[in-house]
Amino acid sequence: MLKVTKFGGSSVADACQFRKVRDIIQSDPDRRYVVVSAPGRRTPADAKLTDLLYLLDAHRQYHVDASNVYRIIRERILGIQKELGLKQNMAGELDAFYANLNQMKQDEIVSRGEYWCAKMMAEFLGFPFVDARDVICFNLDKTIDFKATKAKLQAKMAEYEHFVFPGFYGSTANGRIQVFTRGGGDITGAILANVMDADVYENWTDVSGFLMADPTIVDKPHEITHITYSELRELSYMGASVLHEEAIFPVKERNIPIHILNTNRPQDPGTFIQENRKTKSHYPITGIAGKSGFVSLYVYKKHMSSEVGYMRKVLSILEDYNVSIEHIPSGIDSFTVVMEEKDVENTLYEIVSRIKRELKPDEVKVQDNISLISTVGKRMSDSPGMAGRLFTALGRENISIMMIAQDSNEINITVAVETPDFETAVKAIYDEFVTKEDLQG
Repeated sequence: MLKVTKFGGSSVADACQFRKVRDIIQSDPDRRYVVVSAPGRRTPADAKLTDLLYLLDAHRQYHVDASNVYRIIRERILGIQKELGLKQNMAGELDAFYANLNQMKQDEIVSRGEYWCAKMMAEFLGFPFVDARDVICFNLDKTIDFKATKAKLQAKMAEYEHFVFPGFYGSTANGRIQVFTRGGGDITGAILANVMDADVYENWTDVSGFLMADPTIVDKPHEITHITYSELRELSYMGASVLHEEAIFPVKERNIPIHILNTNRPQDPGTFIQENRKTKSHYPITGIAGKSGFVSLYVYKKHMSSEVGYMRKVLSILEDYNVSIEHIPSGIDSFTVVMEEKDVENTLYEIVSRIKRELKPDEVKVQDNISLISTVGKRMSDSPGMAGRLFTALGRENISIMMIAQDSNEINITVAVETPDFETAVKAIYDEFVTKEDLQG
């Protein structure tokens, strides 16, 4: 069996966490390829190393003295090295990095946390270090060149039986470092798992897998032991953040299971993510997730249904302002567009003015302070009356439903509520589909 293991920032935050990683790797010889993030927060008040590197780059760009920020970064890395008794010259490498700071681009600067961490982890484990810059190949449009990446990675696999690999970055054809979006170390691990055709992609973090609801809203929500790729995609999109949502695609392509595990509690079962569930859940849903900060745009025009392309024209105006659309519930002569408030906070008045001027609707209304809640689960399609139960649960709490959307696969029911009702709504849905099921046995 072949396992690709990825350790997030909390799993490599200090020397103590490095030792936990070593214990995990040494406990299973199938864990041969290790991907690491940059050191994360040691305490809630601490800074992630990558955040410090972004701050360092901001100082560079605005020609502000960066010596204090660099000192914190240097002490953080050398502190880990000293406590672990590592021999490589990290001090010299750090000082050379700072001396050349003004010759670097942002992507190279912010990628160094993963680079330094991987070098130290490789020495600590006694594994070779392989630089992502030499393996992960980006196209000019910032997508991955899988063909080139596969060839380079297979060459490294032929050379080494195991290695440590930094997440978050690769390089373009001209050798310039290119980073993924934040959290991109998860994507790096998924790409390695895909190319290596791994049996399992293990993603080690500081939680024991996914929970059925946000623990800051619901008291002690149940853990999700098994979840499908499609269910995870729905929950991740709506804010359930344990794994970068883009990390799903490379492993789904080869039907490689993802196993979310807790570095601090390696004995916990965690969450398995795969194409199909191996076990049937006791509950009719898999999980609940939601986000606030949405705004709706209601457009009404008499006989809209007989006017070809009217909705398209509205969407075209929104596209001119780079607005992403979340949902579009519609009627015969009206429709509502739901968008993230941050996408239109500076342009909404102009958008509405253009719609009125160019399309002459009979009515346009804007409502802000909207939250979306998704109730997700593949079992919902086999359970008649799920939508009715959800609406009844919200009705008992006197919560008005502003919008309803259900996908054609029937694995997701999304409702819009006013933001002051958001947390109460999540609790009501959880109680209906989880707490009630527990009480009924």
